[in-house]
Parts: sequence; C-alpha cells; structure tokens
Amino acid sequence: MIEVAAAIIENEQGQILIARRRAGKSQAGLWEFPGGKLEPGESAEACLRRELLEEMNIVIAPYAYFGVNKHDYGSFQIRLIAYHAAFVQGEIRLTDHDEYRWAARSELKHYTFAPADVPFVEQLES
Repeated sequence: MIEVAAAIIENEQGQILIARRRAGKSQAGLWEFPGGKLEPGESAEACLRRELLEEMNIVIAPYAYFGVNKHDYGSFQIRLIAYHAAFVQGEIRLTDHDEYRWAARSELKHYTFAPADVPFVEQLES
C-alpha cells in the first residue's frame, strides 16, 4: 500500500486549493488536493511541506489532521492522509499539475476528483 499525504489549504476567503494532474501522470485530468508520496520514515506533515515546495513552489504549514482514506485502484492501493495546512509564502508554479484553482467548498462538486480524494470533498461540502 502506498502512503500519500494531501493538503487542505484554505485561503482568507475560505477557498480551498485544488490542482489538476497533468497529462502523462497517473490520474491525469483529475483534480486533487495537492500532496504526494511519503518517503520511508517521513511524517505526513513533513511530506506535505516537501511536496508542496517541490511541486508548487509554495511554503505551507500543516496544522491539523483532517482524515484518512484507503482506496483500491486495482493495480495499486493507497492510504491518503489529509491535513489542514496554512499557506505561508510563495508564488504557485506547477510541475505535476497543469492547472490549479482556489475553489469554494460549494464549488468542489463541479470538479472531477481522483477517487481517493472524493471522501474528503464530501466531508468539506457538508
């Protein structure tokens, strides 16, 4: 099972940062909460700080556990660990994604999310 972390980053207007996987990547064209795979011995919080700097050029501060979801994609299974995180600094530059949005909770249902992220979308909308 692959362990992956996801950041729920909310701005001052209450919008949440989401990103679309670019062509050529697993889950291409689907939206997700940004994050990435944990390295051996790495905490979810450390992974999120590293991944968001690498993939989006931003500094974040994870501050509260949000939830965990296990999903079976058939050829692989993931355990997705989500944390609320604060945006600290940086200008977003994408590497693994081709688009990003700051979306209101009520707008999340209008995006097609990767299956492992869907339970978190449902939690945020309720």
